[in-house]
Amino acid sequence: MDTLDLSYRLASSLAGAAARACVQGLPAAWALRLRADAPELPAGRWVWLHAVSVGELLLADGLVGRLLAGGHRVHLSTGTPAGLELLTRRLPGWDQGRGLLTGGAFPLDDPAGLEPFLLRPPGTFVALETELWPGLLQALAERGIPCAVVNGRLTERSLARGGPWLRRAASRLSLVAARDEASAEAFRTLGAPQVALGGNLKADLPAPAPLHVGWADLRAAWAGHPVLVAGNTLAGEEDRALAAWSAARAQQPGLRLILAPRQPARFEAVAARLASAGRPWRRASTPWPEAAAWGAVDILLLDTLGELAAAYAEGTVALVGGGWDGAGGHNPLEPVQAGVPTLLGPGYANFEDLVPPLLAAGRIEVVAAEALAGRLGEVLAAAPLRPPGAAPLPQALRGALDRTWSLLAPLLPPRG
Repeated sequence: MDTLDLSYRLASSLAGAAARACVQGLPAAWALRLRADAPELPAGRWVWLHAVSVGELLLADGLVGRLLAGGHRVHLSTGTPAGLELLTRRLPGWDQGRGLLTGGAFPLDDPAGLEPFLLRPPGTFVALETELWPGLLQALAERGIPCAVVNGRLTERSLARGGPWLRRAASRLSLVAARDEASAEAFRTLGAPQVALGGNLKADLPAPAPLHVGWADLRAAWAGHPVLVAGNTLAGEEDRALAAWSAARAQQPGLRLILAPRQPARFEAVAARLASAGRPWRRASTPWPEAAAWGAVDILLLDTLGELAAAYAEGTVALVGGGWDGAGGHNPLEPVQAGVPTLLGPGYANFEDLVPPLLAAGRIEVVAAEALAGRLGEVLAAAPLRPPGAAPLPQALRGALDRTWSLLAPLLPPRG
């Protein structure tokens, strides 16, 4: 162990000891990781797949399916309370009684936190997007265990912040299957020795799970009305969506709204905003009413996890947040794949691999904030009440799962 590795071990050990000494005052994500339990799986014969939070867990869907279909034992970890809530709900459906999939919290990246996971270590570690943990990668490299990043995404900003610990962690990766060429070059610059273009796994996700049966009553009550679905909104964007919806409603009085904030921590604040707006509304997280009651409801606050992708298909037009009051944007593929006309803001820097081909194919529109209300009204007037069905993506965006799997498969451990 050289000076660089030793400095990280000392720093992480001190941070871990401090966290364990004051666990009651820790942020929820830290407390969650202190409770992480290692799976009881045979050493060297399981895959550790890490998805840091809700978005990455949704992204993992196709890869989890491939691993389980191939008979691999998988432990899926996540690092946030919202991620763990979604993981707990989805594990039974993913595993389908095969007994191949476990899940839980990701540990602290210090010797004490990692020790239980290394008693019976995995055969392969796979992280989604940009999870580079120096302590874990060092421990796995010392044991000769392959480590990969898939759907790898690394921005110029993240690269500029990458210090020596991050560069050392990247140097220990066996594979980076990068999301796009810019990320691939950034990982090479960081020091990853084996980088290939895998593509964006978001484009190859399976169809979303059907919505629960209660949606049938809402669907029937709103069947004759246009519906705006505003998804993944950030602070400030709910007000933009409500203003645009109100303006469009002046031309189409029956217009309904499904509003899905991005962060679960903001659900209560958005609920308070709707309560003061003077329109009849309901929360998706509360018991659903009888069918007749939905006719008097104008707004549904989608304050649940994992339902937005399917809920887009309930709409006439979709707004995808993150690009009006944020700089990165959010995934536009879900409403596009549902066949719904989709508008997003100009701040889509996190999706520069997806937006240009979708624009070229006429599947989305980028609309400035000041033009949103007017353009929404025009698109609503021209769109069918509901999409005719799922719509394939442009050919340039397909095949990411197959490419990623072909790169990852040689690193996987024996099955069973």
